[in-house]
Amino acid sequence: MYYLYGAKPGVERKLVATFGSEQQLLAYVHWATLSAIDGLHKFEQGSPLAGYGRWSYSDKPLTEEDPTSVEHNPSPSML
Repeated sequence: MYYLYGAKPGVERKLVATFGSEQQLLAYVHWATLSAIDGLHKFEQGSPLAGYGRWSYSDKPLTEEDPTSVEHNPSPSML
């Protein structure tokens, strides 16, 4: 499983979604990203990353958050 995190200035990263594969995660982030300027991103409204300015991912949990509390394999059709 792959864990997608969102972050914004002054706020620690937060688990926003999980994915079954790295390829799915990266394709989703590519789709959800509207723009990226000076390292800050703007994401599609309704995506788990909306409201965050940065993202990161890992194949292991980086926080204590429950992965079952976020969307798994979100897709554009879920918006």
